[in-house]
Amino acid sequence: MHTVWKGAISFGLVHVPVKMFSATEDKDISLRMIHEPCGSPIAYTRRCPSCDVEAEWNDIIKGYEYEKGRYVLFDKEELEQLAGEKSHTIQILDFVALEEIDPIYFQKTYYLSPDQAGGNAYGLLLQAMSDTGKIGVAKVSIRSKSSLAAIRVIDNCLAMETIFFPDEIRSISHVPGIPESVNVNEKELTMAKLLIEQLSTPFEPSKYTDDYRINMLESINNKVAGQEIRVAPQQEQTNVLDLMAALQASLEAAKMPPGGVGLDTGAGQTAANSGAQTDGGAAASTDQPVVKPRKPRTKKPKATETVS
Repeated sequence: MHTVWKGAISFGLVHVPVKMFSATEDKDISLRMIHEPCGSPIAYTRRCPSCDVEAEWNDIIKGYEYEKGRYVLFDKEELEQLAGEKSHTIQILDFVALEEIDPIYFQKTYYLSPDQAGGNAYGLLLQAMSDTGKIGVAKVSIRSKSSLAAIRVIDNCLAMETIFFPDEIRSISHVPGIPESVNVNEKELTMAKLLIEQLSTPFEPSKYTDDYRINMLESINNKVAGQEIRVAPQQEQTNVLDLMAALQASLEAAKMPPGGVGLDTGAGQTAANSGAQTDGGAAASTDQPVVKPRKPRTKKPKATETVS
């Protein structure tokens, strides 16, 4: 891993030297803008419209537009001074319970490892936070940007989550269309709760995949190999106006395993019976599709053979 920041965690008079590493990586597929007539990538230049010249990095400073076309300017040294002397310190201000922080505040996660001779202090803070179940709310400056942060334990590692300041969170009152009061049908509510229970499962991150990225990579490989890409047209979705019917259909779908055989709805027994032989030895005729092919039977399947 590449070190993105070096500094120290400070709580009370304790100083814990640490190195910071990005805990996540952006796997978005980057597409360049291409000039179609010749196939060349488009170049972006730092060009000054007034001087009509390309600007060098050494000639560039930063400014804030306080009025249209009017700026106050800051050079690198001024910005570093504004960041403060503790720009390389993660200063823990308070310890709180993790559940007290709403997920809307979290931005980006970093791993922290002990630096230099800070192993003992690092281990002490890690164990103390693990035993108390608390996380630290801190202030930190990364790349001249001041931010709040939450220091917490992930397995046997300290991690830092940058979090938004309270005034950066937009008020829900500004969201249009939110009903002032909620009136629900009790039967629909019962079915909705049942549907939630049917779809509830322990969180397993590995089962979720980025379908867009997988499809894009496959298309890229096909294009590189000179193959034609054909995308199947999407089927039009039918809008179900009856909420009760939609809930019922959702419950039925939730009872269907990946193979497509219904659970506890009688569909499995119907499918089994449709494959049973008649007294004459021929398979019984039915207009219903057989959900799962079965070998001919000479007797009615036992209850334990019902698909579940």
